[in-house]
Parts: sequence; structure tokens; C-alpha cells
Amino acid sequence: MTTAPIDLLSEWILRQAGSEGAWFTSQLDSLSAGASEQELHVFMGLIPRVLGKQDLALTALDLQRAEQARAGWRPQGWSIDGAARVAALVGFQGTRPFAETFKDLRRTADAGETIALYRGLPLYPQPESLAFDVGEGLRSNMRTVFESIAHANPYPRDHFDEHRWNHMVLKALFVDSRLAPIIGIDERANPELARILLDYAHERWAAGRAVSPELWRCVGPFIDSLNAVGDLERVLSGTEIERKAAVLALAANSSAQARALLETTPEAARLVKEGRVDWNNLLQSEAA
Repeated sequence: MTTAPIDLLSEWILRQAGSEGAWFTSQLDSLSAGASEQELHVFMGLIPRVLGKQDLALTALDLQRAEQARAGWRPQGWSIDGAARVAALVGFQGTRPFAETFKDLRRTADAGETIALYRGLPLYPQPESLAFDVGEGLRSNMRTVFESIAHANPYPRDHFDEHRWNHMVLKALFVDSRLAPIIGIDERANPELARILLDYAHERWAAGRAVSPELWRCVGPFIDSLNAVGDLERVLSGTEIERKAAVLALAANSSAQARALLETTPEAARLVKEGRVDWNNLLQSEAA
């Protein structure tokens, strides 16, 4: 049986909270019973002082249950205070529209609190009403805030229109953020995004600058329609990581041109076919 996200959060927090667990439970009960927004703000401020800021310790089963509770919800990397803040907002029964409460909390939050608030996006009520505040987060000049929305968060996949989705992916590349942690990066692929990213790659090349190998993940399915075969040939002549990225991109395309190019790199194509190279592990060797 699927467990509600707030119950999972409470379970995980209580598992680590020790003697302070009773305080957390009583506060959460009060919020769900009609506490005021002032009481919510006070609780939010006390959370790190009472519960601490240690990482939320999650098992493989915990992560599996999170996925069952909300498809795409990946709370690995959360802290106990961040989880408690999200639980408080999920359980709060206020009198105002949720978006107004969220906006007030975001405006007074520090960076760590802001990240926690945005990580909870897939769990909140009235998610479509948060478009403005999500836009503010995407425009942030702090990469960690941007990634709290873009990474390990199904909210963009489920609620962004094509324009906002495409520009989020483009900004990820602008700020040197990874594409692999973006939930839905393959299922939300679209020809317009591929065109935008190809133009971006051309601009980078013209300026003598490198192009992230991950960019080709979003271009691969549309190589033929964009006449991008020559671009992939160029990538194939690059570094080992770039060659593997090109092969992964070509493998996502069934055109005759893509098949022919794949045949020019049989060893890399074999690694991809065997599952030993994929987009999730592509940059691991580079990081090492």
C-alpha cells in the first residue's frame, strides 16, 4: 500500500529526531488542526535549532517508497530540517491560498530554506498556482537554488509548458549544471529544444569554447530533421567523453545517416549497446 508523502517524511524525521520527535509531531498536529501562519513561521524558524541540519538518512527502500508515493520524487540529498519544513507546508491547513503562504515564506527565506522550499514542489497542494515563485527560483543567480527546482524534482516535467521547459534546460547548460538529474529529460525532448541547443553549440564553437557533452542528449532524436549529422561528426572527432556522447545521441536516432555514423565507431557503439555507457554515467570518468 502506498504511503502518503507527509507520512513518509514524518517517519524519516522521527527515525532520526530522537527525543525531539515528540516536539515535531505535536507541532505538525497543530499545523494540520488550523494553526495560524504566524505559528507556521515560528515553527519553520525553530526547526534547525531543535532538529539539527544533518542529512536525512534514507535507505533504498525509503527511496522506492518515495517513488511509489509520488512518481519522480527523489529525496536523496535532503536534510532533516529541510524535510521538516516541507512536511510543515504539506500539512499546514491555512485560510489563504497556498501560493500566498508559499510566497511569504520564500521572500523571507535564506538560501538553505529556499532550497528546501523548492525541493518540496512536487508534494504541495495547488501546484499550478506556484508558477510565479518557481519562475523566480529559475532566474536565481545561485546555482543551488536553480538546481533545487531543476534536479531530482518532477515538478518541471509535470507542470512546465514547452517554452519554460526548454529555457530551463538551456539555463542548466549556461550555469554548468548537469542535465542527467533533470526528471523527464528524455520524455520532454522536443524539436524546438534541439534547435535551440544546436544554435547554442554553434555559438560556443564559434567563440572557441567547449560544449557540454550532455547537450547532445536532447539533440540526438532530431539529428536528421535538423541536418545535424555534420555536427555529430565533429563531436565524434573530439575527446573520449565527446565521442561517447555522440554515440549515445546517434543511438537515439533511427535514421540511415545515424546508423552509418555509428558504424564508424564500433567500440564505443558496443559499450552503449551493452549498457556500459549511458547518459547517467557519461561524465563519471571525466570527474574522476
